[in-house]
Amino acid sequence: MPDRPRVSIYTDGSCEPNPGPGGWAALLRFGESEKTLTGRAADTTNNRMELTAAVEALRALKEPCHITLHTDSEYLRRGITEWLPGWRKRGWQRKGGALANVDLWQALDASLGTHQIEWRWVKSHAGHRHNERVDRLARQAMRGQLP
Repeated sequence: MPDRPRVSIYTDGSCEPNPGPGGWAALLRFGESEKTLTGRAADTTNNRMELTAAVEALRALKEPCHITLHTDSEYLRRGITEWLPGWRKRGWQRKGGALANVDLWQALDASLGTHQIEWRWVKSHAGHRHNERVDRLARQAMRGQLP
């Protein structure tokens, strides 16, 4: 099997107030090329925007890839790397009941069968230039200032 293309993805979501209007952004970098994606929702949550950024970034890929996905969301990183197997085993339920954002978690779960993904957490607002960039884009999207 040939080597999969390598892609670095940076994602972020924003919502003010939470819940309220929200935006998301993703930066996909492959070689010297890059692509940005953004979107917004009128009534949403920060967590939903964080997940949407990852889902939309993965949907934008045209073929199976080896991905390093950078997020400042512990909810996203821990959900996908720690909690997802239990949710799947319990029929997409939390131990305490309903699972929020189940549609997005299921979409992320489906992408695991297509791509090889390494999930990396980055500290928010700590000067990481790509994380700062998607943070700005997500906030702009939230305010309706889409590029």
